[in-house]
Amino acid sequence: MKALVLGGGSLKGAWQVGAIQAVLEKGFKPEMIYGISAGALNSAFMANEAGNQMIANNSINWDTVNKKLLSFWIENITRPQDIGILKSKWMLGIDTILSRFDGLLDTNPLHEKLRKYLNLTVLRRSPVKLKVGAVNINTGVMHYADPLEQHFLDYLRASSSLPIIMPGIPIGGDHKNVYLDGGLREVVPIRQAIADGATEIYAIATHPKHKDMKPINYRSFLSLIDRIKDISVNQLENNDIEWAENYNENLISVGGFYLNKKIKLTVIRPDYSIDIKLTDFTSNDIKKIIKEGYETAYLQLNTKKA
Repeated sequence: MKALVLGGGSLKGAWQVGAIQAVLEKGFKPEMIYGISAGALNSAFMANEAGNQMIANNSINWDTVNKKLLSFWIENITRPQDIGILKSKWMLGIDTILSRFDGLLDTNPLHEKLRKYLNLTVLRRSPVKLKVGAVNINTGVMHYADPLEQHFLDYLRASSSLPIIMPGIPIGGDHKNVYLDGGLREVVPIRQAIADGATEIYAIATHPKHKDMKPINYRSFLSLIDRIKDISVNQLENNDIEWAENYNENLISVGGFYLNKKIKLTVIRPDYSIDIKLTDFTSNDIKKIIKEGYETAYLQLNTKKA
């Protein structure tokens, strides 16, 4: 099975979109797509568009899937208010005192876009299978949801809900069953793809192996949260990729036959840190990062081939 694995990265998902274009141009046609956080949104959009095409034409044009994904980002993610609206300090203070804190951002703008562009029936009928990862904040357990589940769209919203910055998502409205960003446990879900039988995988991460971190104002609440997230996400991402890269070496052979199938793994990730902030970006920033993602992935793919 051919799998496209899309890691988390908030607005760095724009860089991932450019990298996806380079992968599709190489002729890779995924049978299943896995996503975490921003990668979950990209994966859901791709599976949804593939489903629309199959319903209408009984075939998938991956060039069109790519163009639709590019258009979605360029036309819909143009300023911070397209993702969420920062709550007032007064309301945040009251909510914190009354133990009803629900994130720094009101993410209704993003969730409205998901409702507009994604159709659960189409996702269920799509020939491209889909799984997105989210974490139960009460149990700490990771769950990979697929569109056949009743509350899949809730899990999708949860997968892209950054801890503290965005609200937890009650699955099916159940406040005892609340989920957040899957990046709390896994950032690049290669392990799940292999567990499901993938043998050829293109994995697109959004952080470099060695992240260049400049000094910050650690007394700024938002800056401190962002730095903590960067440190933990970068380490988790490295762990996910290193485990996958060592997978074939750790297979057990009996009588010359491997108990598990070997995998063909291609990992694409930035060479340097992508500088973009959730609270301060423009449409030009998004276009620039998409272009950088494409150029980096194109170079890495062609260098590896050579």
